Amino acid sequence: MIEYSPWFGYKHPYNDQYAGLPVIEASGSQSDPPPPDSASAAWRLTANPFIDGPGGSMEETFRTFFDRADASAVTAIVIGDWEFGTSSAPIVERLCQEASRLPALRSLFLGAISSMSCEISWIQQCDVTPLLEAYPRLERFEVRGGSGLAVHPVRHEALRMLRIETGGLSAAVTRAVGACDLPALEHLDLWLGIETYGGTTTLADLDPILRGERLPALRHLGLQDSERQDEIAAAIAAAPVVARLDSLSLSMGVLTDEGALALLSGQPLTHLRRLDLQHHYLSEEMMRRVREALPEVEVDLSRPMEPDDDEEEDEEPWLYVAVSE
Repeated sequence: MIEYSPWFGYKHPYNDQYAGLPVIEASGSQSDPPPPDSASAAWRLTANPFIDGPGGSMEETFRTFFDRADASAVTAIVIGDWEFGTSSAPIVERLCQEASRLPALRSLFLGAISSMSCEISWIQQCDVTPLLEAYPRLERFEVRGGSGLAVHPVRHEALRMLRIETGGLSAAVTRAVGACDLPALEHLDLWLGIETYGGTTTLADLDPILRGERLPALRHLGLQDSERQDEIAAAIAAAPVVARLDSLSLSMGVLTDEGALALLSGQPLTHLRRLDLQHHYLSEEMMRRVREALPEVEVDLSRPMEPDDDEEEDEEPWLYVAVSE
């Protein structure tokens, strides 16, 4: 689970571990030898903002990575900070060019950047479809940042996990994901965000995902971080895909009693192993009802930081998503 702090935002565990492997910095140092088996670690590639000149660029980091690693054995890559304010397009292009040198690559995160380094809305992405086309054996693909992000419908036979983290997910990207044929996909997470930061996704855009016709293997669905979380919960209550899920996440958004009631009034959820509703705005009574309705389900009802004690009692509460800017 990704840890959240109201002050510092989301802290990715991928600084230490990714895809079940310890993370090592690809740039490293001369006194820091690479592991003897390049498949035993996830390689993190970042630009170094403290180095002036080519030594701190992503291009230099790529060169160092290929010098230090046995690229043919590498199974996991984490792309962290790159040059601030620039697009990920050159990185995507370079990874596509090097696909033949990375035949074992199965897990890739593009933009594993903490909010302390760069707010999620400041991360400049690009069309990431070429990565799916260049790596037909990729099993896990994660992207952080919605600015400039584009996806086009593809068929990918091997992909098992797809996660897109944004402070605002465009309708075009959501529709494209829904139009992809992903027969092996088991885990799908979409952070929908808010309209201010490009979150234009509607229920109509989510409909193909909720039907699940192109996602026959799906076992986890996360539609998270939405200011329309109540509407999504109501749609989930009747969504065909839910019946075959093991895990459902409607976390990080503005979920109120209205959405929770719709969820409980719809199709049974007792088959779920886990229901993640963390960062919600449910009353104590509604939380009790959720727990009583799903006694055998692991339900996460963690809430955001409580309001200040000196806040006026009759003051309208501020309802906010966990990740936006």
